[in-house]
Amino acid sequence: MIRTIRTGGALLAVVTASLLLQGCLVGAAVGTAGAVVGGAAKVTGSVVGAGVDAVTTSDEETRARREREQRNYEREQRRCEQRQRQGRTC
Repeated sequence: MIRTIRTGGALLAVVTASLLLQGCLVGAAVGTAGAVVGGAAKVTGSVVGAGVDAVTTSDEETRARREREQRNYEREQRRCEQRQRQGRTC
């Protein structure tokens, strides 16, 4: 009975901590707490960590998105300059 309460309390602490953390830290915190709590929680932490990694973006993806946005901005600037030369507004 006491072990169940202790495990439940540890799981509650893990869930509370995960709500306070962001990004990949959530997976790390849940994974670490899962190792402390036991086998079942460890499996759950791995699943949650994988889900968090699937949602967050990598540095490479972020860089590619910024480059794409920069190209789009430059393209729009060129179009605007062309319209202004033709006497139209942007």
